[in-house]
Amino acid sequence: MLRALSPLDGRYAAHTEPLQRFFSEEALIRARLTVEVAWFLALAQNPDIRELPRIKRKDLAQLMKIIARFSAADAEEIKRLEKRTNHDVKAVEYFLRQKLEKIPALKKHAAFLHFALTSEDVNNLAYGMLIMGALKEVARPQLSQVLTELKSCARRWGRVDMLALTHGQPATPTTVGREFQVFAERLERQMLALKSLRMQGKFGGAVGTYSAHRAAYPKVQWEVFGRKFVRSLGLTPLTTATQINPHDDLAELSHVMERIDTILLDLARDLWLYISRGVFSQKVKANEVGSSTMPHKVNPIDFENAEGNLGLANALFVHFAAKLPISRLQRDLSDSTVQRSIGSAFGYQRIALTSLLKGLSKLTLNKSLLARELDAHPEVRAEAIQTLLRKHGIGDAYERLKKLTRGRQVTHESIDAFIDTLPLPSKEKQRLKGRIF
Repeated sequence: MLRALSPLDGRYAAHTEPLQRFFSEEALIRARLTVEVAWFLALAQNPDIRELPRIKRKDLAQLMKIIARFSAADAEEIKRLEKRTNHDVKAVEYFLRQKLEKIPALKKHAAFLHFALTSEDVNNLAYGMLIMGALKEVARPQLSQVLTELKSCARRWGRVDMLALTHGQPATPTTVGREFQVFAERLERQMLALKSLRMQGKFGGAVGTYSAHRAAYPKVQWEVFGRKFVRSLGLTPLTTATQINPHDDLAELSHVMERIDTILLDLARDLWLYISRGVFSQKVKANEVGSSTMPHKVNPIDFENAEGNLGLANALFVHFAAKLPISRLQRDLSDSTVQRSIGSAFGYQRIALTSLLKGLSKLTLNKSLLARELDAHPEVRAEAIQTLLRKHGIGDAYERLKKLTRGRQVTHESIDAFIDTLPLPSKEKQRLKGRIF
C-alpha cells in the first residue's frame, strides 16, 4: 500500500475495496470469461447449429466450474498468455481452450469458443455487466445512505429557524431542516435517473453486421439471437452499431454521476461554510489532532476531503462523457485505455461519500447561535412586512421598507415603531410585531 501509485489502492484502499470485485483487472478478466462461456452455451442451445450439440448436464457442470472457481492464479495465467499474444481477449479464449481440453466431450468443440466474435463484443458486454453490478451493490446503496442521512437532518432540524444568506448577506429567515431538504430532493431526483439507467450491449461481429455469422449459418436469425443473448446478460441490446458500443450509455451514466457529484460538492461547501460560521460544531475525538501547531483546531476535513474527491471523480466522468462516444469510423482503440479508468471515477466518488457520511455524523447544531444571529438582524423582517403591505394595496410598500432598512442599522424596536405608523388593521400589526416570517 505504501508503494501504490494511486491513493485509491494505497491510502484509501480500505474504502475502495468493495469496488475491486467490479473494476480490478481480475474482475474484468472474469467478466470476459463469463461472456465467452455464456456465448458458447447459447450457441449449443441453438438447434440450427448442429455441429455444436446441446451440452450434457455433467459437462455443463464442468464448464460452469471454470467461472465459479476462477481464481487469482487463473487470472495470472491469462496475463501470461496475454504477454505472448499481446491481446487481452484472445488470451481469455486460449485459456478457455486449455480448460476445454480437460473436458473430453467438449474438447472437439473448442472451435466454437469466441465463434464469429470480435473482441469488442466481449469487452463491451463485460464492462456493462460490471458497471451494472457496481451500481447495484456499491454505488447506489452508498448514495442511499447519504440520502437517508440528509432526510434525517431535514426532519430533526425542520423547525429550527436560521438566518439565510444570499450573496453572503443577511437576507431572510429559513430553517436548518429546509436547507437539508433542498439537497435531499436534488439528490433523490438524480438517483431515480441512475436507478433507471441500463447499460447497453453491442453484438454482431467485426462491424456489427453479423456477416461472419451468416456466412457460417445463413438460416439462423442472428439479429434476433444476438439481442436475446445480450438481454440474458442483463443488458439492453443495441440494434445497430459499428464494431464497438458507441458508449452513449457510458456518457449517460457519466452525466448522471457528474450531476450527483456536483450536488454533493455543493452540499460539502455549504456545510464547510456553516461550520466556519459556527452554525455547526463537530464532535471531537480525544486522540485526533486538528493542527500540528494549533491545539484548539477542529477542522472540517471530512467535507474538504469530500469536495476534493468529488472533483476528481467528476474530472473523469466529464472526460468519459466527452470522449467515449467519439470513435474514428468503425473503431479505434482510444476508448479502450480510457475505459480502464472507470473504476477510478467510482473509487473517488466512494471515498468522497464515505467522508461526507462521516462528516454528517459529527455535526452538532448550535441553536443558541442561530437565535442570536436572527435577533441581531432585524432588517430581515422587511420582506414579510412589505409583502403584507402589498396585500393591503399599499403601492409604495417596497420603497417604504427600502428607505427604512437598506444600508442602515435598525433594531426590532425601531421596526415595531415603524409598524405602528402603517395603515393596517391592528391584528395585522400584532402579527408583524410577533416576528412573523
